[in-house]
Amino acid sequence: MDAATPPSRLPEPGFYYHFKHDPAGPLNNYAYEVLGVAHHTEDDCRPQDVYMVVYRPLYDTAFVYQHGKMFDVRPLGMFLEDVQKGDAPPVPRFHRIMNPEIIAELVKLRKEMYGA
Repeated sequence: MDAATPPSRLPEPGFYYHFKHDPAGPLNNYAYEVLGVAHHTEDDCRPQDVYMVVYRPLYDTAFVYQHGKMFDVRPLGMFLEDVQKGDAPPVPRFHRIMNPEIIAELVKLRKEMYGA
């Protein structure tokens, strides 16, 4: 992916779980809010870093939350790729949360954590 070729696939803004999310654990473990996709403004960046997903964690042990409520970024290709989890078939690294009850709880949590 390079700056001259806009991505054909973008994650929708919203709430996502990372593949490490444990459904038996807290609702917000490895939960994130995707804000959008950023474009790197410098010509000399690594090609895989031209487009970055901007997101924030919804759990208070995350580094960026503990150090000033910053944002996480991840190369778009990495965000969208499938990953291998043990011997199981590949799964998406991030999957969108579609359950309205979970989304409502994460919205409340986001307001508590970030005030927005």
